[in-house]
Amino acid sequence: MTAEIIEISRLALHDQVASRLRTMLVEGRIAPGAKLNERELCLQLNVSRTPLREAIKLLAAEGLVDLLPNRGAVAVKLTEADVLNTFEVLAMLEGMSGELAAKRITDEELAEVRALHYEMMACFARRDLSGYYSLNARIHTAINDAAANPVLSNTYRSINARVQSLRFRTNQDETKWQHAVEEHEQMVQALAARDAQAMRKVLTAHVLRKRDTVLELLRAGQIYPAAKSKSKTTSNNAS
Repeated sequence: MTAEIIEISRLALHDQVASRLRTMLVEGRIAPGAKLNERELCLQLNVSRTPLREAIKLLAAEGLVDLLPNRGAVAVKLTEADVLNTFEVLAMLEGMSGELAAKRITDEELAEVRALHYEMMACFARRDLSGYYSLNARIHTAINDAAANPVLSNTYRSINARVQSLRFRTNQDETKWQHAVEEHEQMVQALAARDAQAMRKVLTAHVLRKRDTVLELLRAGQIYPAAKSKSKTTSNNAS
């Protein structure tokens, strides 16, 4: 099968390559735990190895990729303990972001969150999961920015990066997706009312619900199915 060629302009090339790779990692097009094959990625993204390697370093700094001795770059794959520990901290950070944002958000920032929310709802109506998730992530970032605390923002983004792909998968269940949409409606209402406690409550509950869904899928073997398939193939080959 011929690799899909994705044209990328030369401007800020490694940033654009990083953006493409980030999407591929979040949406599971590069399986968790899989090695990033530089030759294949260069062909697919139509770039040389230099900007690709710069992009991989950037994603490693974000926590989406692990750089392992003698193995190169590998898509991050979290254990159950990793999930518990990460979401525990993330829930507190999101709750704090929501509380501070409700107190500090400007009218312009609120209008932007509302606009993103309406666009996200349109994606939900079309069942466009990729578009929905992209806008969803922008809303959470916008709320975090509205908290106006650079230390909080930097900490939040570095921790959230490692679970982006897991958060994406939680909306593949229709009922859970609908519930997430309802929680986002509550966020917009709480922000508009400048209700700090309501924002802390809904965002904390929102993240903990994501955690529970991720753990449920992880324990059912649905988060990393590629690893199971590979294991079965290896077993069949051995026999």
